[in-house]
Amino acid sequence: MTTPPATRTFGRVGVDVTLAGLGTVALGNMGRIVPTTDSRAVIDAAWDGGVRLFDTAPMYGHGLAEYRLAEQLRDHPRDSYFLVNKVGRTLRPSADPGDTSPWLATPPMAMGFDYSYDGVLRQVEASLQRMGTDYFDALLVHDTDRFTHGDAQPERFREAVDGAFQALLRLRDEGVTRSIGIGVNESDVCLAALEAVDIDCMLIAGTYNLLSTTALDELLPECARRGVAVINGRAFGSGILATGTTKDARFNYATAPTDIVDRVRRIEFLCDEFGVELGAVAIRFAGSHPAIANVCLGARTAEQQERNLRWMGAVIPDELWLALAELDDTP
Repeated sequence: MTTPPATRTFGRVGVDVTLAGLGTVALGNMGRIVPTTDSRAVIDAAWDGGVRLFDTAPMYGHGLAEYRLAEQLRDHPRDSYFLVNKVGRTLRPSADPGDTSPWLATPPMAMGFDYSYDGVLRQVEASLQRMGTDYFDALLVHDTDRFTHGDAQPERFREAVDGAFQALLRLRDEGVTRSIGIGVNESDVCLAALEAVDIDCMLIAGTYNLLSTTALDELLPECARRGVAVINGRAFGSGILATGTTKDARFNYATAPTDIVDRVRRIEFLCDEFGVELGAVAIRFAGSHPAIANVCLGARTAEQQERNLRWMGAVIPDELWLALAELDDTP
């Protein structure tokens, strides 16, 4: 039997959350269709394994992930789990939503951006209806980064500071959400949000794992100092730290480059030497900083979800962490 996940305090919000969380990107059919039976099984396996933090977004499958998550959580008391959602993208019914890639077999909804005050209020109301709840535990402004917006990023970020975040502050005061924050993949944008708005939490992805620790320099220490809770995503680097160096290994949603494959091979060698699994080391590392309240993991099958929880509970020898540190110091 899997040991129930440990809990951590969600920053200055003061509530305890499970260190293991379930992210629903995959359940939105990103790049591959997940049958409804499998999506239900994933969520049920997470719940049965003790997971009580669930992360979703309108973006994930153009509303599909929200619908799927809501269906499986419906029979559980609302105050028994921590529900994270996001704002910044609109969904509009459309008979011809256009190219929905990388999301497959989505509901007939066209997606756009809107970081305005009124726009975010409307988005939250729509998400509340899709999910059948009257509040969220955290609402995050989604993807105000350069990767998403390119040269328009400064303008989009300012729009969010003046509009989206102000709407979330109001909703926090009104009890529609218990906490507010940002969800982006670039540490400098997170730092800018910390300076611009009174946020409680953030979701980072790909900036604190075995292959990238850019969040360690400034962001995580600053979050710890302020009591801002961090949800850490992409612990597996979008694949390779779970699968290992297979022929089709993925890193950051693309084919893993040679330098990444070489580094993972070196980590695999250490794992073999100490008799532990690569995925277990990846997950335990992703939750190793004191600012991190939750490690949010995705799964496409119940078996993957059960495996993730087993890895979360693995014991990693101190000697392996020391060997990894020496590996980082090796040219």
